[in-house]
Amino acid sequence: MNLFSLSSHCTPIHPPCPHLSLSIFPPSAVHVDSPPTIPTLTTSYAHGTSSKSLLFSTVGGSLQASAERFPDREAVVFLQDGVRKTFSQLQQDVDQAAAGLLALGLKRGDRLGMWGPNTYEWVLFQFASAKAGIILVSVNPAYQVQELEFALRKVGCNAIVCPTQFKTQKYCDMLRQICPEMDTAIPGSVKSARLPDLHTVIVTDSRQPGMYHLEDVMQAGSSQHMQQLEELQKKLSFDDPINIQFTSGTTGNPKGATLSHHNIVNNAYFIGIIWLPSQVRVCLPVPMYHCFGSVGGGIVMATHGITLVSPSTGYDGRANLAAMESERCTFVYGTPTMYIDMLGQPDLAKFDLSSVEGGIMAGSPCPPEIVKKVISTMGIKEFVIAYGTTETSPVSFCGFPTDNLERKSETVGCIASHIEAKVVDPGSGQLVPLGISGELMIRGYCVMLEYWGDVAKTDECIAKDRWYKTGDIASLDKYGFCRIEGRIKDMIIRGGENIYPAEIEQFLHTHPKVQEAQVIGIKDERMGEEVCACLKLKAGQDCSAEDIKAYCKGKIAHFKIPRYVTFVNDYPLTVSGKIQKNKLREQTEKFLAL
Repeated sequence: MNLFSLSSHCTPIHPPCPHLSLSIFPPSAVHVDSPPTIPTLTTSYAHGTSSKSLLFSTVGGSLQASAERFPDREAVVFLQDGVRKTFSQLQQDVDQAAAGLLALGLKRGDRLGMWGPNTYEWVLFQFASAKAGIILVSVNPAYQVQELEFALRKVGCNAIVCPTQFKTQKYCDMLRQICPEMDTAIPGSVKSARLPDLHTVIVTDSRQPGMYHLEDVMQAGSSQHMQQLEELQKKLSFDDPINIQFTSGTTGNPKGATLSHHNIVNNAYFIGIIWLPSQVRVCLPVPMYHCFGSVGGGIVMATHGITLVSPSTGYDGRANLAAMESERCTFVYGTPTMYIDMLGQPDLAKFDLSSVEGGIMAGSPCPPEIVKKVISTMGIKEFVIAYGTTETSPVSFCGFPTDNLERKSETVGCIASHIEAKVVDPGSGQLVPLGISGELMIRGYCVMLEYWGDVAKTDECIAKDRWYKTGDIASLDKYGFCRIEGRIKDMIIRGGENIYPAEIEQFLHTHPKVQEAQVIGIKDERMGEEVCACLKLKAGQDCSAEDIKAYCKGKIAHFKIPRYVTFVNDYPLTVSGKIQKNKLREQTEKFLAL
């Protein structure tokens, strides 16, 4: 199956030109309608060219087009809640909810926070807010009171949608702690001292004082509001901000990356062309609040007419395998940690994964050994790696399903369509020679508009010429494929030597007893920093620090061999499955009494 060709459900804006050939492109261009076969780069600058034009549609327009084309195809399946919706049913719900939001007094440009785990309501309000021109604020479902208050105040949220609670997260109770005025307020007329912009709270699963129930929103829109919604579609611009995604905030307070319709619709369209066959059923365990889930999931569903299958409300590795089997999924998403978890399920071999043709791994650095195990053990042959950041909507590099094992396991793929990338010396800002490491920078339609309400932080990472500074150390090859070698801030400086943790992690994943490896820098009076490996062993295995050091000797440079080796059962994770290295460093230094 030729997965990198235009899927049968995608219509290009204009037909590919039969006379287009690589020879007419300047040396910086890489034609990425299919995997590049001719080396074209001569320096560390790449421009992804394509015979397919950028789209000019809005988020709401994209869903409408798929609903008209595939009315009876399943759009979303939420297994834990027993929800199944066709595109036609989803579109009807979205229009009703969007009209309801207008009826409640929300207007174009207002901010609506979505706070909760993966449920149907997340997708519903993702598209209803976009249809009404309201900016969706993706709020981390793990946020506690202080983090929630900061996020809502930062972007001036006018409304928020949440369940009563999920697991230990009591959402309504936390909102009351910030806004006690809700208990005596009329729904829609909340006046909060600490959240002055907030006036509307919508609860998805129960009735609470001062808050609307989801049913109230679905019933509020009259024919007049439907007409208003229809008129609004003519006024919305694809350059309008439509989604605020908070960065992880591992170094200071989270920042609100502000994305437009143009950012996310085009990113979803072009990445979907690369990796998805037609009529694909995607197993989607990644959180919707994160760009991977909301753009790679929700917006790809709208632009390509695919079916999203949510295995569980909260992450559950075993539920992923069960969903792939029962729903005959053809594709699966996941972070490296999620795949490691699935590979570690003791009864993995019992699940029938024969329907799964392909998958994508993204969200954090992907160890080559894990990529190889997914292909060999889970049988997912047409597997791709993607790289990006929230600030780039998110994907800027992506592999092709037909790439060889070396490219799949050692690079993050090729520069994507209509995107530029360059690798520069972090000190001078000058381009480095091809194949040499430096800071990766990205420019193009995918770069966010701004960090909401924060000009200084925006200017720190987006130059006047619109190059976005990723903070990642990378190198490019002559075909436009990229190797990520680590974060500038994660780089360990040991006695003047620059050490990239990702390189050591990739080596440690080759140890037969190691399930997962994370490498961090630990403070040291003499060397400044020392290398520490925090290892999770495979079930039933036993290993010592000396065993690990002996395994490294003669295989990696002496200064990269970990001075410290610790063994852990779990790592501190964000909800999106990323390792929180700052917390891991704090925990390890405390454990080692440093």
